[in-house]
Amino acid sequence: MAQPLLIEIGVEELPAIPLLKIVKNIENSWQNLLDEYKLSCEFEFIYTPRRLVLKHSAMPEKQEDQTIELMGPPVAAAYKDGEPTKAAEGFARKCGVSIDELGRADNNGREVLFFKKEEKGAATTTLLQEMLEKWIASMAFGKMMRWGSRSDEFIRPIRWLQVRMNDVSVPVELFGVQSGTQTYVHRMVNYDAVEVPSIDAYEQVLSNGAVTLYPKDREAIILEQFDALEENEGIFIERDADLLAEVVAITENPKALVGKFDEMFLELPPEVIITSMKEHQRYFPVFEGGKITNKFVVVSNAYTDDYSKVIAGNERVLKPRLADGLFFYRNDLNAGLSTDGLEKVQFLDGLGTLKDKIKREKRIAMRLLGLYMEKVEAQSGKDNVTLEKAMDRAVELAKADLMSEMVYEFTELQGLMGYYYAKALGEDEVVYNAIKEQYMPVGEGAELPSSIFSSIVAMAIKLDTLIGLFSIGMIPTGSKDPFALRRAVNGIVRIVTANDLGFNIEDIITLLKSEYADFDTQLLSDFIIERINKSFDANPSVIAAVLASGDRDINELAKKVTALNEIVSSDVFKEQFSTFKRVANISKDVDLNASMKIDTTLFKEDAEVTLYNAYEKVINSTYKDYKEELDALFGLKRELDAYFDDVMVNSEDATLKNNRLNTIGSIYKTFKDIADIKEISI
Repeated sequence: MAQPLLIEIGVEELPAIPLLKIVKNIENSWQNLLDEYKLSCEFEFIYTPRRLVLKHSAMPEKQEDQTIELMGPPVAAAYKDGEPTKAAEGFARKCGVSIDELGRADNNGREVLFFKKEEKGAATTTLLQEMLEKWIASMAFGKMMRWGSRSDEFIRPIRWLQVRMNDVSVPVELFGVQSGTQTYVHRMVNYDAVEVPSIDAYEQVLSNGAVTLYPKDREAIILEQFDALEENEGIFIERDADLLAEVVAITENPKALVGKFDEMFLELPPEVIITSMKEHQRYFPVFEGGKITNKFVVVSNAYTDDYSKVIAGNERVLKPRLADGLFFYRNDLNAGLSTDGLEKVQFLDGLGTLKDKIKREKRIAMRLLGLYMEKVEAQSGKDNVTLEKAMDRAVELAKADLMSEMVYEFTELQGLMGYYYAKALGEDEVVYNAIKEQYMPVGEGAELPSSIFSSIVAMAIKLDTLIGLFSIGMIPTGSKDPFALRRAVNGIVRIVTANDLGFNIEDIITLLKSEYADFDTQLLSDFIIERINKSFDANPSVIAAVLASGDRDINELAKKVTALNEIVSSDVFKEQFSTFKRVANISKDVDLNASMKIDTTLFKEDAEVTLYNAYEKVINSTYKDYKEELDALFGLKRELDAYFDDVMVNSEDATLKNNRLNTIGSIYKTFKDIADIKEISI
């Protein structure tokens, strides 16, 4: 038999972010407990700011009865001279019976002591106290609270508790609170406890009390209200998913309202306004005609017929936030951008201050600019002298806003504020754009810098952090990567491939390593290769084949992987590939570093001449890309098949054998310049 079960743990307002971080873990924890106690069934986990709820439509009334069979020690070891040994006594204790009650059974041809018993399943109501205590203990919110005289902890004080199975209240106590049949609704409807006559009536009682129980329903209400406001007000509301989830978690009766602030605050960069509203007040920014406007949307939790005071109160709270921002902004503009003071800010032990980091980044950026100058000139329309001055300026000012009042208040705006200040102070466009884009891309699929000039600044910053940390032995291990060095490599790969920039890993490391203390450069090279292996979206064996070519230019590796993967993914490749596997297998005994001279006067079969001529045509042709070259090489299949049919490669004549191995080895080596085909698996 199964019965409905309702569990409601009533709390003081839960903090949204800690709750949202572990919502899935909370749900999984209860599922694990159901499995552990052999009460597995479907359930819903629901939350509002003031309650954690578990709803089961069909909870088993009891555990299933079990038949337990226990095998003991061999009889020969259990008795000696007719008397039970310690082994027999220990098994009896384990089974909770006397030795006389033990039976015997066959276990793989050996007679052993045996015990069988029927164990009745416990009633669910007798297990809930222990299960709920374990469930509560499993919730790792981080910071916890103690209240009253209690020594136990939870994220917020527990104020009421319902545990009801088939409308019968199950006696449970948590944190000194006894379970009952009452709940609490919205405070602006009723401050006192409200009786819940039955499980079926629970949701209606909450609804009558202005509590929308389900998070998905609260979210739907908010989004519908957003749609209505946009249509009625002619505005666009930015739907930030994280902010929306947070607002859903802190409201029981959501009501979206439009407020306003003084237009003078629009002097601030939009990001400052948005950050002030989101981070401090949980307001949604509003746009008109694609530009931020002096309006905001607040999702209130109030229950009232007149929301004018709610709007006015939120407007009043926002004003000093924006006033502070405007004060900081104007002060910073008056002060200008300067790195003075960064010599006192430590970067990392062994790598000096932020001023030291800027100096290294400058030298890296200048060397990269030298490598890519032709492309930067063509893209920017500026000459090399102008670009060198601009590069020095861009890297110099990239972290200057760390000394600004605005970034001190809003650290997440570092770089972005430097962009606004540099732009307002009349810096070159390439300079202020590079400041804004210095950390791009910030993650997988994130936006890339808009120019090669900005890309060089971004790469210089990433390379300094990457090489610098390796030089002081701070190398990522396992899943630990506190300085996001893996993300830095991924960013470099994306920048290089998007801009078609040559970037030979070993050459770059050699070029830059003199800026740092001596370290194992091979470790860094291997680390970068490992990340490349995981950065490309292709058949893993294709990536392995390309890496085995020995090429260490990231851009060329990417092109080779793309070309080979397209060929390997084709429907016909599997049928054709056995020929080329044979080429690789035969070539394993060939010294590919030798000259592998092919003497055409030693050809005895027509197939030798035909293959040689076809191969010569392939290697002497010009190709627009690796795909075209690989197509030509794989196009030798027909000539190779005929060669293997008509020519004995391992001839008894050593001279002929060597010449034929050189022919096949040369073809394999030409493949290997792009990818080692023996690594491919399909």
